[in-house]
Amino acid sequence: MSDEKPLAERECVPCRGGVPPLEGETLARYQAELGGDWKVVEDQRLEKTYKFKNFKEALDFTVRVGELAERVGHHPGIHLAWGQVKLAIWTHKISGLSESDFVLAAKADELYRS
Repeated sequence: MSDEKPLAERECVPCRGGVPPLEGETLARYQAELGGDWKVVEDQRLEKTYKFKNFKEALDFTVRVGELAERVGHHPGIHLAWGQVKLAIWTHKISGLSESDFVLAAKADELYRS
């Protein structure tokens, strides 16, 4: 993985199913590369809560994440509340995590920083 582009510069690749979800050492390497307070929950999904000063900022971020999701064809669970947005990301077809989940998470982090 160290020879590859950073996660945020990679493309989300649609999963057609039939591939095993990431696990073990490979999953741990992707999580370490992602960083940024993302949690791997039950080895099946990524979760992170972003904090904002108010509802409007949280809503604006939600819209930007939605636009990103449409652009890359990979759609997270999004929970919007006053001053926060929680993302949950996983690959539905494999009921677990793929590289594309980590790519989308890194791209969401970039949106948050911008």
